[in-house]
Amino acid sequence: MKFLISVLLLTLPLMCSKNSGSEDHTYASESSIAGAESLKYQQVDVLDESSSNYKVKEQKLIKESFLRFETQDLDQTYNKIMALVLNNNGFVQDDATNKGYNQLTRRLIMRVPSNRFLNIIDSISAQVRYFEVKQITSSDVTEEFIDIEARLKAKQALELRYLELLNKANNVKDVIEIEKELSTIREEIEAKQGRLNYLQNKVALSTITIEFFKTNVESSITVSYGQKMWNAIKSGFNGLSFFFLGILHIWPFIIILIIVLFVLKKWIKRSNRKA
Repeated sequence: MKFLISVLLLTLPLMCSKNSGSEDHTYASESSIAGAESLKYQQVDVLDESSSNYKVKEQKLIKESFLRFETQDLDQTYNKIMALVLNNNGFVQDDATNKGYNQLTRRLIMRVPSNRFLNIIDSISAQVRYFEVKQITSSDVTEEFIDIEARLKAKQALELRYLELLNKANNVKDVIEIEKELSTIREEIEAKQGRLNYLQNKVALSTITIEFFKTNVESSITVSYGQKMWNAIKSGFNGLSFFFLGILHIWPFIIILIIVLFVLKKWIKRSNRKA
């Protein structure tokens, strides 16, 4: 492919110097220009990235944090965190509660403006005596951001050039080939634009994940052996009570069963006497 582009570049001046009224010849020149433009964009892309005069943009950082701590009042802690986040133009992305054997946990995932990220972390830290986990990470995506922007501009310029060629195409074969190239370029543009939008969102809004939990003190108390025996006795007494209560619920059936057995017993005795 590179060899063909080089050949087109070498033959371009000769083709342009010839006078011809043929529409096919004109389209061939346009195709050569398209190849030259494509190579030009690739060269500009490389030169821009390697040039010492390349304009350095603002640093792009993705900030994330994970905090976990114990609290004595889940509702009070939740209300304080929510007030802090809302006052800083943030919002809750996910809210989940989990109940374990002796622990009740609430997990919040929040998105906050990046310029207020550290202020929120400091405000929460000032109200927490001890963190079980406190993790803050920062990922620099400046290089990827600049690379995607440069490639996106090159693809968009190439798309415009192909659209110009499409307007000048004079047969179905050329139209189909150009539209095929345009479809590929459009898919690449959408993919790069989607990735760029994702990075912009992650940079603009930082993510804070907070887990705060309360330990159930009663369930953590050790029960003595004597207490276990007394609990077993009470459990047995309760079971006996449930048994008698169950019998009371079916007393009509018990009376009917007794009458049937009494009649059956008398009938058997009479039968034996007759025999």
